[in-house]
Amino acid sequence: MESVKDKCAVVGIGETEYSRDSGRTERSLALEAIKKAIEDAGLRPGDIDGIVKYAVQPETETDLAACLGIRHLSYFGEAGFAGGAGAALVRQAVQAIVTGAATNVVVFRAVNGRSGKRYGRGEVTGRGGRGDAAFSEPFGLIAPGQGAAMSARRHMHDYGTTSRQLGAIAVACRKHAARNPRALLRDPITLEDHQNSRIIYDPLHMLDCCYEADGAGALVITSADRARALKQRPAYIMATVQAAPGGGDGAHDRTETSAKHKVFAAAGVSPGDMDVVQIYDHFTPWVLMAIEDYGFCKRGEGGPFVEGGRIELGGGLPLNTSGGHLSEAYLQGMNHMIEAVRQLRGTSTAQVEGAELVLVDTAAGALILRR
Repeated sequence: MESVKDKCAVVGIGETEYSRDSGRTERSLALEAIKKAIEDAGLRPGDIDGIVKYAVQPETETDLAACLGIRHLSYFGEAGFAGGAGAALVRQAVQAIVTGAATNVVVFRAVNGRSGKRYGRGEVTGRGGRGDAAFSEPFGLIAPGQGAAMSARRHMHDYGTTSRQLGAIAVACRKHAARNPRALLRDPITLEDHQNSRIIYDPLHMLDCCYEADGAGALVITSADRARALKQRPAYIMATVQAAPGGGDGAHDRTETSAKHKVFAAAGVSPGDMDVVQIYDHFTPWVLMAIEDYGFCKRGEGGPFVEGGRIELGGGLPLNTSGGHLSEAYLQGMNHMIEAVRQLRGTSTAQVEGAELVLVDTAAGALILRR
């Protein structure tokens, strides 16, 4: 496919309040976030002619268009699975715009992830022994955290990674969340707090796990040419890729790195060029492994890499500067993409000075944005 580097940009971002009990429908949350993103871009609902959504989102694009007052959609689509869809949806939006199928496309996610359908619970994520689950669920491997725990234990066995090194990721995210009034968890924590939090999935502590929440977020994407005439500083999309290994659930297997490396090749940059990263942090071990997968350090060196403040604001690779899923809210990658745009606008509450390049990992894909 012809390169789409720098041909499109994120021009609008919007989000609702994050909470543990929204008291609202997911449709209501979605509409609020989308309206805010459209307004942020300096556009009107009638200017939107494309909507793409997470496949697990129950609301249809046509219903949302009717609620927003959009009379015609020339492009609509979706991508699965729940957590890994973010980069794939941005990719769809870019392809629609570049090929002329749409002009201004909304990407969104809305979920009552705490008061409603909780994606960390086995009755939601279990598949009744279908597909590859037939080889894991009979042995009790049902909830996502159990897979993360097994991956963590193997990494510990192979490379000597420690629980305290995983804790350094949780501490960094909480330090960033403490600066963010939108974050649900803002009280600072120490490594000792991490170690003393109860075990949820051995060897993972409670503070190794994301914070389930209710809320919604949205992006507006358009062409680079149109972006320059709009309200906000554009966040140009240098590259976006999907990256899930075959033969298993991509969200639970971080061993496939070749697709992740493609995002740097497509953008014409290297890991060392990144000023800040937003990495899907539903569980701390997968953050550590993603750092290795993307080439920020060698395989097995992720534990020492995250120590000593390196991934905190002021360190060499600031990570999840809004607090991420661990401390801001678990919004399945959408808040990571929104925070990446804020970093490039210079409006983050944990702003990295002079940030020009941001990598966003969405578990089964990635994108690189630039100023």
